[in-house]
Amino acid sequence: MAAVFSLVLVIAAVVFVVVAAGVVYSLARYRSRGLSIIEPRQIFGSRKLELLWTVIPLAIVTGLFIVTVHAMVVIDAPQDSSRPPDLVITGHQWWWEVRYPNGVVVPWDIYIPTSRRLLARIESADVIHDFWAPNLARKMDAVPRRPAYIWLEADTPGAYAGTCSEFCGAQHAWMRFRVIAEPEQDFEAWLKIEARATPDDAPAADGRLFIEKCGQCHATVARAQSSGKGPSLAGLMTRETLGGGILRNTPENLMLWLTNPQAAKPGNRMPNTPLTAEERRALLGYLESLR
Repeated sequence: MAAVFSLVLVIAAVVFVVVAAGVVYSLARYRSRGLSIIEPRQIFGSRKLELLWTVIPLAIVTGLFIVTVHAMVVIDAPQDSSRPPDLVITGHQWWWEVRYPNGVVVPWDIYIPTSRRLLARIESADVIHDFWAPNLARKMDAVPRRPAYIWLEADTPGAYAGTCSEFCGAQHAWMRFRVIAEPEQDFEAWLKIEARATPDDAPAADGRLFIEKCGQCHATVARAQSSGKGPSLAGLMTRETLGGGILRNTPENLMLWLTNPQAAKPGNRMPNTPLTAEERRALLGYLESLR
């Protein structure tokens, strides 16, 4: 699409130069000897001129239409399921979840390899969302029970910001994510590390408390099946922010989530689970071990 934009810009510049040159020529040719000069002969009808100024714009518009359609075909992913997707991205109120073919499920941060075109399937678990990573791909609506497909590709490593661009409820503004593009070997290493994690890695005592109080909604390892009720907490302490960017990831803010979730992110779906001070401290220690 950048090439199409450049082409339109060049054509518009040429048209502007031609029109501006005609205006300047007319001013110089017919006003150079003062305002008293007799007006030039007026032409009230010319079939050749009328054909010219009709055919040329029509040819320009037709050419741009053909180029635009071709670009749309090239950049749009096929809207069918004949090819298995490289990753599945699901929108929830108000968080994103990503599933990889090897079973790894992660929230918020979408890891991809650089210089490889990935077919991403976009889904919604509840209402209409809109997946948008401005520097990487076009917008794509996530509609319940109607999956869509886009190409996702990054030429250079980096963290690319993304957001939901379809109003979807109270915390729509904080339904943000990042696309982390890494060199192929780093991406494959990350994927293997995430795939090796199992639920047995959890510390016994604090792990049992977490499962009792939080396990129905949150997973703690990337290979665990997602409940769909709350984002996975696998690798929690590697994240810079909480709640889609609304808070920094600090022990104080984690404790705020445990104490009063609605104070941390008003309108979120996390229930206010009664916890004693001792239980909150134990859960905080467990959460800080999730790396």
